[in-house]
Amino acid sequence: MKEALYYNTAEANVMCRLCPHKCELPNGKTGLCRVRTHMDGKLMAMGYGRVSSLSLDPIEKKPLRHFYPSSWILSLGSYGCNMRCAFCQNYAISQNRILLDYPEANGRVFYPPEEIVHQAYGQAKNIGIAFTYNEPLINIEYIMDIAPLFKARGQKVVLVTNGLICAKPLADLLPVIDAWNIDVKCFDEKFYRKLGGDLDTVKNTVETTAARCHVEVTTLIIPGENDDPEEIEALTDWLAALNPQIPLHISRFFPRFQMKDKPPTPLETLEEVAAIARRRLRYVYIGNVR
Repeated sequence: MKEALYYNTAEANVMCRLCPHKCELPNGKTGLCRVRTHMDGKLMAMGYGRVSSLSLDPIEKKPLRHFYPSSWILSLGSYGCNMRCAFCQNYAISQNRILLDYPEANGRVFYPPEEIVHQAYGQAKNIGIAFTYNEPLINIEYIMDIAPLFKARGQKVVLVTNGLICAKPLADLLPVIDAWNIDVKCFDEKFYRKLGGDLDTVKNTVETTAARCHVEVTTLIIPGENDDPEEIEALTDWLAALNPQIPLHISRFFPRFQMKDKPPTPLETLEEVAAIARRRLRYVYIGNVR
């Protein structure tokens, strides 16, 4: 573990300032993300160096279609998340603490930053490191220690994220991140709050990063939840106003985790959503259909 960045002390509690939840934690308690814990007056990053997944992936799998296409990238996942999506595709690592409470269950899981660089070195076509699989921003301390090591080698650093981060840590991250894929869950504040998120915060993340870095956006289309044509129009109008060349990836929902009562998104719905998006955006892709 490592002492966390971005927190304040308030009497007997600490308040995390990483994301808009701003969890206020008595001693011994852990935030909504499941990895940032108050220990004797300090906020500790319990997920630091805890790795659940480490794999060399095609860059298109992130998905990033316009950032070094046909290259490969070392992809790293940890555990925990600061949202509570009932349809989470990676809930086994995002919604439990098994790597912290029972690290032996997953074999060796601790990797210091220098070893991550070693794992990436010499891999054919590898352009750098992608923090992905679970929500990487909740382990920002690990990112901030690893990213400069890759940058010093002339390699790229990628984040695949829900974008739920406050302005100060986002500003601190910008100089060391080359590309972002940001998951915009929907364009409705009520549904965002149901998922444990905040639409305005995510919009700020997209707007801020798009002005400085390469950004692509992903939206998972869920039947009856975020597939209304007017909502899709609002989403794509907003993206187009930022930059009509921001790629949008439309993904198909499959029953998972706590949302097994809905069928997979009809392919016709995905085509309809794509058609709406293409009125304003130049690059629209349908992915994850199987």
